Amino acid sequence: MAPDATAPLENKVVLVTGAARRIGAVIARAFHARGAKVAVHFRRSADEAGALVTAMNQSRPGSAAAFEADLADMSALAALPASVIGTFGALDVLVNNASSFYPTPLGSITAAQFDDLVGSNLRAPLFLAQAAAPELRRRQGLILNIADIHGLRPLRRHAVYSAAKAALVMLTRSLARELGPEVRVNAIAPGPVLWPENGMDEELRQRIVARTALKRTGTPEDVAKAAIFFATEAPFVTGEVLAIDGGRLAGGDDR
Repeated sequence: MAPDATAPLENKVVLVTGAARRIGAVIARAFHARGAKVAVHFRRSADEAGALVTAMNQSRPGSAAAFEADLADMSALAALPASVIGTFGALDVLVNNASSFYPTPLGSITAAQFDDLVGSNLRAPLFLAQAAAPELRRRQGLILNIADIHGLRPLRRHAVYSAAKAALVMLTRSLARELGPEVRVNAIAPGPVLWPENGMDEELRQRIVARTALKRTGTPEDVAKAAIFFATEAPFVTGEVLAIDGGRLAGGDDR
């Protein structure tokens, strides 16, 4: 019999990629607050990952650990789930959050940009899922892919990113078929939740918010709540994509 997905998350082990900061860190904290043990993956943000793990372990000793890995490295993709299982003894939830995002205007797209955007947004989730699949099947676990509403509706000047996220949406549905009935696979597609770190024109921000049904931006906590929903309240949901966008998909275009 499948485990009750509405049960508390005690004794569950959750791996969140790109968890040292921004949305990934908020998702990691949300799972930890509900009793899970959390594997905090990072690539460069060692100080932030260390601080997050330290804070978690202060409240519950041994409940968190940091794992450094370059997800562009195929050997790291195979090794990361194994490292988490070696540390915690299990793996129940894989959250594919790590991502690259930047504009690639048509006419100036490079092969390196293509490889980076497709690698982080599609290849890494696929091969992490493949590596984690045996354990997730054993534990009747969950994969959550952090997609983007621009995988459902393209963003101008971001053709490669939008295409990679669209592929991640299809990968979510494909993996749900491949890994069922033991493993559920779903995706969360955030909308205007966090703005790019390298800045965005204020006028464009205002236009985006104006075309959002709720007329405001969301928060990383909104995304984390969706992740907890899939992990605890949705035992009969798989292959689905949940937009956390305040109605952005129902609004106008980005011009």
